[in-house]
Amino acid sequence: MNQHPSDIVFQWKGIPPKRQLIPLGLQHVVAAVVGIITPAILISNTCGLTEDQKTLMIQVSLILTALATLLQLFPIFGRIGAGLPVIMGISFAYIPTLQAIGAEFGIATILGSQIIGGCVAIVFGLFVKWIRPLFPPLVTGTVIFTIGLSLYPTAIKYMAGGAGTPNFGTPKCWLVAMVTLIVVIALTNFTRGITKLGAILIGMIVGYVISIPLGLVDFSSVGSAQWFALPQFMPFEIQFVPSAAVSLSIVYVVNAVQTIGDLSSTTMGGMDRMPTDKELSGGIMGQGIISILGAFFGGLPTATYSQNVGIVTVNRVINRSVFALASGILLVAGLVPKFSSLLTTIPQSVIGGATISVFATITMTGIRMIAEGGFTPRKSAVMGLSVALGAGITQVSGSLSGAGFPSWVNTVFGSSSVVVATIVAIVLNLVLPKEESMKK
Repeated sequence: MNQHPSDIVFQWKGIPPKRQLIPLGLQHVVAAVVGIITPAILISNTCGLTEDQKTLMIQVSLILTALATLLQLFPIFGRIGAGLPVIMGISFAYIPTLQAIGAEFGIATILGSQIIGGCVAIVFGLFVKWIRPLFPPLVTGTVIFTIGLSLYPTAIKYMAGGAGTPNFGTPKCWLVAMVTLIVVIALTNFTRGITKLGAILIGMIVGYVISIPLGLVDFSSVGSAQWFALPQFMPFEIQFVPSAAVSLSIVYVVNAVQTIGDLSSTTMGGMDRMPTDKELSGGIMGQGIISILGAFFGGLPTATYSQNVGIVTVNRVINRSVFALASGILLVAGLVPKFSSLLTTIPQSVIGGATISVFATITMTGIRMIAEGGFTPRKSAVMGLSVALGAGITQVSGSLSGAGFPSWVNTVFGSSSVVVATIVAIVLNLVLPKEESMKK
């Protein structure tokens, strides 16, 4: 029985017709592109990098996302990479900890910590079968909720125009931010198809256009940017600060667990099965290896993209050619510095208006994971105490830096709410009696 050409998109191998391949590939690019470039912009601003350095980080972010995705589609030695239809790239989930490290130590320490974190991810991938039980949905959901919560101040600062800028807190910045947000909300809730999937991108384009006559866009850096360039090896120094490395490594473990969830959602939604231990192990090891490689080129940590997983669960398109095309588009874009430089001209108020909805979605994803199966007193205790300690300690500056505390304590536990929330959630989940035990 001959297979109809249109059915190939629902198979792992084969090349679908162009009329299907191109729009389906572009759909994944549109869904991912904001998540790819925004972390580079946020961390560049935190570390006080120049416009050229910011352009470089955006360029590398696009290239690394393409390479990370290709590695997941075409595993090396059949072992490194999941061999599943996922988009993997630079992730928002690391931002709170990266900002804390960057503000205190700079970009060099971020990259050094990233190398250590990547090694931790590889070890996690090798032993995923044994480590996984420490991270049930209650723990993972609590951590994801904390990540989203800790990103809100970043979004608000950007909506106001960017802390320390001349336009910070001005009406025109808030106008641009709110118009961007309103467009995103409208398209997300009242449209379908590519318009719904590209709501954030379209919102940013509208906000960008409005920003030009308001004098919020500066094109001066675009003219001098090259049309084609390969990424630079070691554009920044790499430094290793043990306390910063420990802090980021914990976040890598959390994101490895999130990768398990995304790979599971992909296979259940698109293939009607659970992923194998080999697929999970390969996916997480690939994530770690790309993060290590990226550090030597000025890139940031990687993780799977939940928004693209959502596309797979809806349309059930799992053909790797579709994802390979998306990777190819991102790779070409990353090799054009003029394009990357143009992205650096996006006003901070536009980024804030677009990303606050992303951060809200991250937070609600955590709540959904926790509430699965009902919200019990035990879940309330684990989540409530973890978030209270994690968020509370970071909101009180210097609470862990008094006399008697070594400086590394504040770096590890006092700079990122995610680290404290993760440790407390794991411990409480292990020591508090289960619901069955509590009833007896």
